[in-house]
Amino acid sequence: MKFLEQYFFNPTLSQKILAFGLLPISLIYMAGATLRRSLSSYKTYKAAIVSVGNLVVGGSGKTPLVVALAREYEPNCAIILRGYKRKSKGLLIVSHNGRLIIDVNKSGDEAQMLARKLPFATIIVSEDRAKGIEKALSLGKRIIFLDDGFRFKCNKLNIILKPLLKPYFPFCIPSGAYREATNAYKTADIILNEGKEYSREVSIKDPTERMLLVTAIANPSRLEHFLPSIVGKLSYSDHSFFNEERIALEFKKYNATSILVTEKDEVKLKNFNFPLSILKLEMVIEPKVYLDVRNYIEKYKGYLPQQDSY
Repeated sequence: MKFLEQYFFNPTLSQKILAFGLLPISLIYMAGATLRRSLSSYKTYKAAIVSVGNLVVGGSGKTPLVVALAREYEPNCAIILRGYKRKSKGLLIVSHNGRLIIDVNKSGDEAQMLARKLPFATIIVSEDRAKGIEKALSLGKRIIFLDDGFRFKCNKLNIILKPLLKPYFPFCIPSGAYREATNAYKTADIILNEGKEYSREVSIKDPTERMLLVTAIANPSRLEHFLPSIVGKLSYSDHSFFNEERIALEFKKYNATSILVTEKDEVKLKNFNFPLSILKLEMVIEPKVYLDVRNYIEKYKGYLPQQDSY
């Protein structure tokens, strides 16, 4: 378990002492985050906007949930995300109506994965959510999903996820794993609890006898519940790009027969010369969630193009 993962979710005694020592900084961070969100301007768009976010650092299933919801509305929807750790800046169209425009280096791993799993949607990366929405509107999209859009204030259906893996302390960064005060849950239109309203199902495509797990995801220990027998693990920080030589050394060291990766990491390894086994993650969502999203989108029916067939 990596230091930060242990520190946030299963701290040792010394890490607990450190967390309390950093508490004044956490209080300043929390106040700043709350003030920044409360003072940001509220925008109104002629579109049905669905935001999927969380309050905890690391993976909670936001992107797989966006995939599951957006499939219902292809090709009439757009998905907007920041594109963490991509080798580009500004607004870029990753794919449009099934046409892939830029590669993983410019888009980032999550956006590239979205483009592959939603082949008829439009995927946009932009640090500025307002610009991303305006671009989607200019492309004729009136159903928009924001991946990690909690902090952006606009007319939207605000969905917040609560994963099973909960932080040890209810503190903000750096004493805890929260990006906002926990009372921010009250601002959600819908709170989805893992294990109740949603769950994750994992299958493995092309498994082999000696698989080496290679990951660049947040909280990689959350995969352990789903893992088969593996010969070793190689972990990078979240969204990192991989070093082919390092993986080759580990592959040889463990006498591996394939590299076991998530779909998010697969897009960064497809040009490497390794046999891949893919951990395919699908969200199982309560039917009521789909109904709530559909009812919200129906409110904007007057703004939606007539060819919408949802």
